[in-house]
Amino acid sequence: MKIKKMLSIVAVGVLCLGVLTACGGKTSQENTVRDEKTGSSSVSTDGSTSMEKVIGILGESFQNDTGITFTYNPTGSGSGIKAVSEGRCDIGLSSRNLKDEEKASGLTETVLAYDGIAIIVNPDNPIQNLSLTDIAGIYTGKITNWSQVGGKDGEIVVIGREAGSGTRDGFESITETKGACKYRQELTSTGDVITTVAQNPNAIGYASAASVKNSVKALTVDKVAVNEKNIKNGSYTVQRSFVLVTKKDRKLSDAAKKFFDYATSKTSNGLISKAGVVPAN
Repeated sequence: MKIKKMLSIVAVGVLCLGVLTACGGKTSQENTVRDEKTGSSSVSTDGSTSMEKVIGILGESFQNDTGITFTYNPTGSGSGIKAVSEGRCDIGLSSRNLKDEEKASGLTETVLAYDGIAIIVNPDNPIQNLSLTDIAGIYTGKITNWSQVGGKDGEIVVIGREAGSGTRDGFESITETKGACKYRQELTSTGDVITTVAQNPNAIGYASAASVKNSVKALTVDKVAVNEKNIKNGSYTVQRSFVLVTKKDRKLSDAAKKFFDYATSKTSNGLISKAGVVPAN
């Protein structure tokens, strides 16, 4: 009788442990990170919304090839850099290069690809081309009407990304407008910028070329189109790096190391190109 009672207690204990394990499982993307000692079978990434397409393609292919769970949390470059710094993800994703102070804090960058930042307008806007000088003028408020750059009469609605965005940092650095832009709206994702410009015939915005849809029109800049060829040869000037961010003093788990090697190998170049960006290797 005592033996039966003991077995029942053990069985209940095992059942409770199983329930607790299930409840403490993958409740969020952050919780998919396991310590290397436990045999990590997952890899988590966090950061740039502009990298969604290329990371999505690489992650899906990696998961299919290896069976290792892959997750991506699109929070923006600044948040992704902070997440990897604090150990809340395996690999951070940034659409800008690391700042000196970020490198000094122990972070390191590996360039995965190069992406053009498309200057986008509503398809109904007759403008096809702007110079880099015109773009800077529009974003700093020196040019406020489309008629000043050869378009129809209409007040220009300036759309951009939020502070901390890698896309914004890249755009403002290239156009030399950092700290001087006069935004009507500052949005938190690439998709929001595209949607907003698509809904307003007087709007202008910037977004990762890989994410541009038919709902908006990408302008030529100084008569150079934003495409892979022109990004690769450097003739399209509004471009930036897509970066994988890791921490020097923290060894990647086996799963994360496998993804890192997979993403940066030349065998993945076809997938990266398919995402509309230019492989760094």
